[in-house]
Amino acid sequence: MVAFANILLGGVFHAAVLFLVAAGLQLVFGVQKILNLACGSFYALGAYFGVSFVGYAMTAGLSPWLTMPGLLVAGVALGFIGPPIERLLRAVYGRDDSFQLLLTFALVLMFQDVFRFVWGPNPRSLDSAYLIYGVINAREFSVPVYNLLVIAAAIATAAGFGALLQRTNYGRILRATAENRAMAEALGVDVRRLYAVVFTIGAILGTTAGALVVPTAAASLDMAIDFVIEAFAVVVIGGLGSMRGALAGALIVGLIRAYAIMLYPEAEVLAIYVIVIAVLLLRPAGLFGRPVT
Repeated sequence: MVAFANILLGGVFHAAVLFLVAAGLQLVFGVQKILNLACGSFYALGAYFGVSFVGYAMTAGLSPWLTMPGLLVAGVALGFIGPPIERLLRAVYGRDDSFQLLLTFALVLMFQDVFRFVWGPNPRSLDSAYLIYGVINAREFSVPVYNLLVIAAAIATAAGFGALLQRTNYGRILRATAENRAMAEALGVDVRRLYAVVFTIGAILGTTAGALVVPTAAASLDMAIDFVIEAFAVVVIGGLGSMRGALAGALIVGLIRAYAIMLYPEAEVLAIYVIVIAVLLLRPAGLFGRPVT
């Protein structure tokens, strides 16, 4: 029972980080209809920059207790990359999905070279700095407080997105633009500016997720590809464009991954894609996606 609880919390922690990336991916697709493979690169960029930012800050005298706020600042500060990349993607708005995939995959390759040039080929980490927040122990059960803080941050993000989309005028504008761009433009909505804001929010979610995960896992060159695969598994399971789907899909992938690692590590990726295949066969639009008519 204790082992079950430990693995459950580990899976929920991974799901929390995965949800942040998938939420950005879903937001961008829902409003802009862009399949953004570069979301994995945003995640890796946040991880690398988070390591450097907090490392320099601690050298300058930052208290280790401010590790998590420092990582949040690092992730949000990277939002400046959103507008120029969104401007580049305007060339493929409304075009075939293959153009979007090729362009965003080209961005992945470019980011890989940037990571190698700036941070080198070796993994970077914060050497378990997250343990400064302590560990909750109860007999054989233990969980780092930092993990609980990240889970709480993901829950707050999900609640915030729900409130933004359903209870604010800006959220209504987002949903209207997602449904019918031409009508939104005819009603006076500055769609270009809206797209830039949406893409920047999606980028910030990805970079913040990467920054938050580095105290528990090293930043490495292959993390972008590995994570984008999981993010797209979440999207397929939950349904394209659905924020509820992102949350449900992240939980499913996170828990399956955690228990697969415990029971049969070699089947970690296979277990996730068995679920993906089952969803595609039984409900092609995903658990919360709308079927194409």
